[in-house]
Amino acid sequence: MKASQLLIKCLESAGIKYIFGLPGEENLAVLDAIRESSIKLVVTRDEQSAVFMAATVGRLTGKAGVALSTLGPGATNLVTGVAYAQLGGMPLLVITGQKPIRKSKQGRFQIIDVVRMMEPITKFTRTIVSADRIPSAVHQAVRLAETERPGAVHLELPEDIAEEETNAQPILWEKVRRSGPDPKAIQAAVEAIEKAKQPVIVVGAGANRKLVRKHLGLFIKKTGIPFITTQMGKGVEDESSALYLGTTALSNDDYMHRMLDRADSIIMIGHDITEKPPVILTPERHTVIHINFYQADIDDVYIPSHEVVGDISHTLWAMTEQISPKKTWNFDAFFELQKKLRAHSKQKTTDSSFPMKPQRIVSELRKIMPRDGILSLDNGMYKLWIARNYPAYEQNTVLLDNAFATMGAGLPVGIAAKLLYPERKIVVVAGDGGFLMNVAELETAQRLGIDLVILIINDSGYGMIKWKQAEMNLADYGLSFTNPDFLKLAESFGAVGHKITSAEDFLPMMEKALHSKGIHIIDCPVDYSENTLVFGKALRAQTADL
Repeated sequence: MKASQLLIKCLESAGIKYIFGLPGEENLAVLDAIRESSIKLVVTRDEQSAVFMAATVGRLTGKAGVALSTLGPGATNLVTGVAYAQLGGMPLLVITGQKPIRKSKQGRFQIIDVVRMMEPITKFTRTIVSADRIPSAVHQAVRLAETERPGAVHLELPEDIAEEETNAQPILWEKVRRSGPDPKAIQAAVEAIEKAKQPVIVVGAGANRKLVRKHLGLFIKKTGIPFITTQMGKGVEDESSALYLGTTALSNDDYMHRMLDRADSIIMIGHDITEKPPVILTPERHTVIHINFYQADIDDVYIPSHEVVGDISHTLWAMTEQISPKKTWNFDAFFELQKKLRAHSKQKTTDSSFPMKPQRIVSELRKIMPRDGILSLDNGMYKLWIARNYPAYEQNTVLLDNAFATMGAGLPVGIAAKLLYPERKIVVVAGDGGFLMNVAELETAQRLGIDLVILIINDSGYGMIKWKQAEMNLADYGLSFTNPDFLKLAESFGAVGHKITSAEDFLPMMEKALHSKGIHIIDCPVDYSENTLVFGKALRAQTADL
């Protein structure tokens, strides 16, 4: 068979179901091999969107998502999405084309060193120089992408290698079980927690794995230790629980930070320092217990006192077996602050002023979304409001990025989630800035025939940076823009457009869109003066003496 056919057979053998991308002349042979395979090709309007979609498949399934591009500008367009997957710990394989490497008549046209470009932002990058090398290259790449800590890998397939004939066959996949934790490490961690007076659990991005939820739930049930989540740890444990204290959405001075200040032992489950740190965690301040698949990355903001390295679910099972809840534990201070936080979060959730208060938008989103409904968030100020005020009941039902935190991902991520879970309700929440960065993917969504609701939080500007600007007492400058008519834009893509004109419109309009066929785009003006009134200096004044 041709090398291009072997490549696709290797991907099929690895369990790949989708390839997202924008092919070019250099991978037409690969394109033809996909046509004859069981893999579904999703052609996107931009390579960046293809990588966001592929990374989302990796994030939600644990299996590498695959994105395809041509050389040169196609490959450079992948970079933001590759970095998004690498920092976010999402298994991803990107495959780029290249000019013939043995004989080319086009000089240096469109050629850059893609492998070297990918080196700083991937776990593995390689040019395939022989058809016979494809099985080992694909096997190694996919394996590395999926191995904890997951991330991005890259293979470059030159045009002449893709046309080579070969008798090689895919390497068969064998299930590899993760290593368990060291019993002495388990014992040390359990003893440290039992000695504590005010232990607390912080659930991070690395805990968002299928088996972790079960064993975390059993550990919490036995110990009664309350828990906080990071933004990317939302939903690992049911946040309707009385033991859920809150999510660390802000950088400092929120009620969760005051809780962590009081904790003498912090059990960090799946924490990854690529996610924005919830608080400075060092032995001088707390006993910090690191529970993860891999050793901690030591940094000024994160220096654990104890490390338990190995499969997280195995670790939690072993700790649950050994630990004895102690009468000396006292959680009263945590629950007092929890009450204050919940009262603070309920403020203005019924406010009828217009443009809408973000508190009401978030509260009503929670009312209409089913337990397994998914919010796909772009990056903007609304992400902080949702992370803080929107309890997640199931794993991966709030898809946000608190590692690379790039704009433009919300719509592609929502499309990929809907492909994987066509029966579930999915709402993309994007600012007017982030939405327009990859707006062309509306055509992709329409072509795929999916049902999707897109809520545009409209403030005619880059709202999060405007908030930071105001907090620094700087003039409002350089961050405002005008928008198109989103209703006409929706119509031009074959979608249905809606505009919120009063706070009372929101709930019925969202409910109608969520239970209707097709793509619905809802333009919702927002009052972002609340950012300064509720967060930042205003919040510091309320929590300073707690």
